[in-house]
Amino acid sequence: MDLFNKDPKPAPTIMRDRSINDRIPDGLFLACPYCGAQSYSKQLGPFRVCQNCGYGFRLQAHERVDLLTDSFDEMNADLKLGAVTFPGYQEKLDRARQQTDLQDSILTGIATIGEYRFALGVMDSYFIMGSLGTITGEKITLMFEQATRDRLPVVLFTASGGARMQEGINSLMQMAKVSAAVAEHSEAGLLFIVVLTDPTTGGVSASFANQGDITMAEPHALIGFAGKRVIEQTIHEKLPDDFQRAETVLEHGFIDAIIDRRALKETLAQLIGLHAQEVR
Repeated sequence: MDLFNKDPKPAPTIMRDRSINDRIPDGLFLACPYCGAQSYSKQLGPFRVCQNCGYGFRLQAHERVDLLTDSFDEMNADLKLGAVTFPGYQEKLDRARQQTDLQDSILTGIATIGEYRFALGVMDSYFIMGSLGTITGEKITLMFEQATRDRLPVVLFTASGGARMQEGINSLMQMAKVSAAVAEHSEAGLLFIVVLTDPTTGGVSASFANQGDITMAEPHALIGFAGKRVIEQTIHEKLPDDFQRAETVLEHGFIDAIIDRRALKETLAQLIGLHAQEVR
């Protein structure tokens, strides 16, 4: 008998139990956007940090506030855009509001860490990619104005894909408006700390995200203005893979430090405490 040439038996048909797959919840395992390592979602913990490379998975604004502060009093919570005419824009706003429990892409308020009070703004990338719209700019401006009156430092967490084109020139004008409020706060001798999270790009990075007295970033955060592909097409050169990552930005002197998310609360408390001693 030729054992090597005999006809093989047909493989048995395996019937998959679809009911088992239906019971597996979505998002059980997450791939790190930076290193690609697979993480069991419950093992990430509340800070949601990749155990392989330290990348911080994206957080919603309310989640970050809960992790960062001892108390938080929201301001201007009901401020929202009026009637819109851009096709499909109202539906997109409604979905974002339902998903984030925010009226627009930033949460602002007065926060405390220990004995220190400060104004806090947290941009939410789950609200139309944290884009800068009229209400976002207005809320940031009002936060800075309140902080200037009350002589409080400001901490701002940025996360944005740029300005929101559905609102046209009104969106772009927020860059200048917020920058003016930042300048008044600075002229009063008050501290402004920026924490760049993944991603911080476009008009936000071109204005208030890079106007802080101290600028920090989370590990591997994408930081830039235009996207890599656009830049390569413009200059006709190949760019390094990590040229817009926080580590490269730090190496070239554009930010002051990279801080692990789990150490941010302690770091902010130390910086705000040092500033409090200076202004007394």
